[in-house]
Amino acid sequence: MNDERAPFEVASGNGPAPAESGPVRDQAVKAALDGLLQIRQVMNVDASDPLARPAEWERRQVVRTVAITLEAAGIPPSASGESGERVATGYCVREAEARDVARVEWLGPAGSGAAYAEENELRRCAAALRRLGWEVLEYRGPRRRRYLEVEAPLRGAGTG
Repeated sequence: MNDERAPFEVASGNGPAPAESGPVRDQAVKAALDGLLQIRQVMNVDASDPLARPAEWERRQVVRTVAITLEAAGIPPSASGESGERVATGYCVREAEARDVARVEWLGPAGSGAAYAEENELRRCAAALRRLGWEVLEYRGPRRRRYLEVEAPLRGAGTG
């Protein structure tokens, strides 16, 4: 019997729900976050606290690293069905218009109440991201829906 596992798929909230769930998924997400923190340890050697800010690699993988951070914080991702309809309520991370910036929205199926929960849930997302050194700003878009823009602080910020 072949015990090879599929590569880790980040749950950005833009596609189907992750194939694994429960403890198997939790363990994979924890390993992914641990990997990010190890990258910080190696790449941020010039910082007084290398874990306090995203590494250069994370800047180039902002959607991926933001999604890992949110899921590791216990925040659920949204998901879409085969025809593109939302089937789960949670965060949705995409590239923003600006380079190296992620956009985080709180989305769910029609009638799920996602719009009513978005303020509190996006605040929870922002807190999880700020704990790991990301800069987070909240905006309002069409129909006054809230969203976050997430980016790494300017290089050199927080070093010393």
